[in-house]
Amino acid sequence: MSKRPVWIDTDTGIDDAFALLSALQLPNIEVVGCSAVSGNVELEKTFKNCRNVLSLAGREDIPVYKGADRPIMGEPHYAKNVHGENGIGDIEIPESKAKVETMSAYDALYECAKKYNGELVLVAVGPLSNVATAIFKYPELVKLIKEIDIMGGSVAFGGNSNTTAEFNIFGDPYAAAAVFKAGVPINMFGLDVTIQAHLKREEVDSIKEMGNKVTDFAYAISDPPMALYRMLGIGDILCLHDSCPLIYLNNPEIFSGKLAGVYVETQGGITLGKTVSDVFVKTDELFKVKNAQVMLGVDREKFAKIVLETLSKY
Repeated sequence: MSKRPVWIDTDTGIDDAFALLSALQLPNIEVVGCSAVSGNVELEKTFKNCRNVLSLAGREDIPVYKGADRPIMGEPHYAKNVHGENGIGDIEIPESKAKVETMSAYDALYECAKKYNGELVLVAVGPLSNVATAIFKYPELVKLIKEIDIMGGSVAFGGNSNTTAEFNIFGDPYAAAAVFKAGVPINMFGLDVTIQAHLKREEVDSIKEMGNKVTDFAYAISDPPMALYRMLGIGDILCLHDSCPLIYLNNPEIFSGKLAGVYVETQGGITLGKTVSDVFVKTDELFKVKNAQVMLGVDREKFAKIVLETLSKY
C-alpha cells in the first residue's frame, strides 16, 4: 500500500513533539510538510521547535513554513504553564541546519495540496488560524484536501481553557468555526478521546530505557505535563493528545466515533470556543448537516504500544 501524504499544522509543544516523532515512523503515512502556528507558545518558538524536532529525528528534508502569529480576532493565548517558556519543557535541543523556508504557510499548503491533487491529508494539532486563513485565501483548497484530522474540541468532557472549551479551539474560535463549516471531511479528536490516549508511568519509564538522543528528549519533556496531571488528580499518566489523529491515519481500527454535527461557539461569554455537537442527541432534528466524525473511544493499550514502537525505531 502506498503511503498517504500528510501535512502537519502544529504549535509545537510537548505533545506535538511526541506526535511528530511518532508520525515519522508510522509505515502508512509520509509527512510531506509542516506549518507552524501560534498556540502553546509564540510563533517564533513553535516554528523553531518544529524545525528542531524534525532535525533531531534526522528529517531536515521535511520543510517547515511559518504561519499565523495570532488568532484571526483577539489576542493570543499560550500554555506556558504546561509547555514551559520555550514550548518543549524548557529542554534545549540542537538548532536545525535546514534551509529556512520563506514562503508563507498558507501558500505552501495550497501548493502542496495542488501537487497531490486531492490526496493530501491535513492534520491540524494547534489552533486553526493557519487552516482557516489558507481556505480564505484559496477557496478551492477545500476540494484539494482529502480530509482534515483535528486535535481539538470537547463534547462531553468539558474544557481545559474555560469550563467548556478545549485549548486549540479556544485559541482561535473564529478560525475553528470557519473550518468546521468549510465542507472538507473532518475527523475531530477532542478531549473526550485524547484523555483516554495516554501512557502509564511504567510505559513512560520504558522510553528512558531506549537510550538514544531522540528518546532521551521524549522522556525529558514528559515530566511537566505528567506533573500537571498528577496535580489535577487525573493520574500519573502522559496524555498524548496530538498523537491521536496521526496514529488514526495509520491505525484507524483502534478508534471509534460517530458522524455528527459540530459547530463552534463564537458569541458566548463563558462558553467561547465550545464545540457544540449533536453527537449524543437521538434525533436528527437539531443539526441537519453532519460535518465531522467525532472520535469518542480508543483502545488505550494498542495506542500505547504503537507510540512505544515508533519511538523504539530511533
